[in-house]
Amino acid sequence: MDTTKIIRALATVQDPNTGTDLITANMVLHLKVAAPDVTFTLQLPKLDNDYKQQLNFACQEAILDVYPEANVHVHMQNPGNPAPASAQGAATGGPQKPNPLPQIRNIIAIASGKGGVGKSTVAVNLALALQEIGGTVGLLDADVYGPSAPTMLGLVGQKPTVEKVYGKPKIKPLYAYGMPVMSTGFVVEPEQAVVLRGPRLSGIIKQFLEECIWPPLDYLIIDLPPGTGDVQLSLVQTVSVTGAVLVTTPQEVALSDAIKAMNMFFLPDVQVPVLGVVENMSWFTPRELPDNKYYLFGKDGGKILAKKSNSMLLGQIPLIQGIREGGDSGKPAFLDKEDTVTREAWLKVAKNVARQTALRNEMMSATPVVQVKNT
Repeated sequence: MDTTKIIRALATVQDPNTGTDLITANMVLHLKVAAPDVTFTLQLPKLDNDYKQQLNFACQEAILDVYPEANVHVHMQNPGNPAPASAQGAATGGPQKPNPLPQIRNIIAIASGKGGVGKSTVAVNLALALQEIGGTVGLLDADVYGPSAPTMLGLVGQKPTVEKVYGKPKIKPLYAYGMPVMSTGFVVEPEQAVVLRGPRLSGIIKQFLEECIWPPLDYLIIDLPPGTGDVQLSLVQTVSVTGAVLVTTPQEVALSDAIKAMNMFFLPDVQVPVLGVVENMSWFTPRELPDNKYYLFGKDGGKILAKKSNSMLLGQIPLIQGIREGGDSGKPAFLDKEDTVTREAWLKVAKNVARQTALRNEMMSATPVVQVKNT
């Protein structure tokens, strides 16, 4: 028996939860081939009977198609929830739910307390910059009130498709610049007024996280709406968020609102680490005077917020006309290789985010998924 052929056979089996094949998702462990026996372990995020039976039969069928004489032995294991027990007490409502996105290594929320600070611009350009430095990256535009990703990534008018995985419909994300992207803007017309309340908002966020075929990713960047409302709560109730990046401008009014967003992540029931702060619109530099800096919105807002959040200033993004033009044209400013000033600013942010994420994972356990008690 050829082990390579067996691996290829298992690569045709998809996880019914994520749509990712078992080999790509690193779910197959301890594969041993000693004809006619084929033995391996499947590492699963949950161990309910239907889920185990689906995968067991699918694996048996895939291998027997190649080697009809094989005796296939599939063992199932769940590595358990990595979150510390101390984080699972009364505050979170008991034992943790299984991770619905085991193929995604880091989920990073991009947040701000108010609109208009360039949060979506930061999310899109950061995602592309992380991809540039070697990460596999996806973008979820969770700003249900004002989704910007379709415009900023040149995807206006395009619609995601639906694919059945073991009889269950799954959404296939669209791709822009090699990056999978999902947004409410793909399913709502640009001029359509969106009036959504708590349960409906929660359903949309869960659907985009749990019913979308996200490929294996190093980073899933989630662009949150402004404020501290239902979308933010639904996110931390659905997945383990690795960390948050706060976006502010230097001015006092943006800073005070960003502090509210920061305090939400620090709530005892939430406990999402803040990876750092991006200060947007730090200064204005005219194209014809590249060495001049005009501090239109004041100074040091990002440094103050970084100090209050016990994190770091990940970078300062200047107010440059090309950043706005790139967002409107569907080709984000980071992709303009002639604009070295802008590219270097985004690369600095991306490298700092990657470093802070690695440090956070080394020093801390996984963020517990929030579970709210019914009272």
